[in-house]
Amino acid sequence: MALVRRFHTVRSLLRTAGSRESSSLSFGNGNEFSLAQIGDDFRFGCWRNYHSSLSHAHGRSMYSRLYESHNVNTHLLRSTLIAESLPFTNDKRFVATQVKAPPQLQKTGAVRVSMVSPGFVYEPYALQEKISIWRRCFTRGGWRRTKEDFVRELRSAYAIAKLRKTGYSKNTFYIEALELYKQINILMANGDKKEIRKNVTERMYSALKNEIKQREAIWDGVYWEMIEPVVKIRTLQARLIGIDRTDLKKAFIQLTLEFLTKQKFEAYDAKGNVVAGDRKKEVLVRDIWVFEKSLFHTGAYWRLCGRIKL
Repeated sequence: MALVRRFHTVRSLLRTAGSRESSSLSFGNGNEFSLAQIGDDFRFGCWRNYHSSLSHAHGRSMYSRLYESHNVNTHLLRSTLIAESLPFTNDKRFVATQVKAPPQLQKTGAVRVSMVSPGFVYEPYALQEKISIWRRCFTRGGWRRTKEDFVRELRSAYAIAKLRKTGYSKNTFYIEALELYKQINILMANGDKKEIRKNVTERMYSALKNEIKQREAIWDGVYWEMIEPVVKIRTLQARLIGIDRTDLKKAFIQLTLEFLTKQKFEAYDAKGNVVAGDRKKEVLVRDIWVFEKSLFHTGAYWRLCGRIKL
């Protein structure tokens, strides 16, 4: 019996050693990242070897590839989510790289971070394909779609509920948003870059400035007019962007609005001749704009942060 027990013990030890060898990832330079070490025996040196192995194997850090695989609109959000969603393993947080301030600022404690705008449109609004009731109720794709629709509506409701605590009124906001819509379009037609900057975020200002530059290269002047009252204004979605996990009050709100208006447009060349449009004709125009406001800055106001083309 004792001999049989020893035989079983030796066989179990051999199986354990084999499983450890099969669960390790080798990158050809002698450094291994063992999955069996992710418990209490996890060592940060193994993680460093794993990261350096990826860097040597691919020529660049995996983080640089992460940034390059996303467009400009979402890379800031991705980096924020990576920094804020670091997992916990046995009540131990993975260590992230921290940027140190200059020594003279560290002594005085004068380092202070202030975010004026997230710099992107969070979850840009997109038209959803219409599906039948039968497909929605009796297919897996329909169930998944129903769940996604419910989550989107829940996020909008939560953002609006947070906004209402600051004294938000839909009618008042619509009046302010319509005035911004009209003012920005007039400033765009006049090519007034200085005044536009006060009503938009920095990223949006850069885009509008380029549009004015391209338009002035083609047309010498533009006439624009909006016919009031507007046909329709409605809120398509609301999103809340938190920037501090420890303080939920530090957040930005983004409201996506649809404007359905009648407009007049006419463009002129250097000699004053009409080259596009007709100021005598009314055109029905549909625009989708995203307005942003800080919920924690004193004196914050609504600004244009994006336009969505469907």
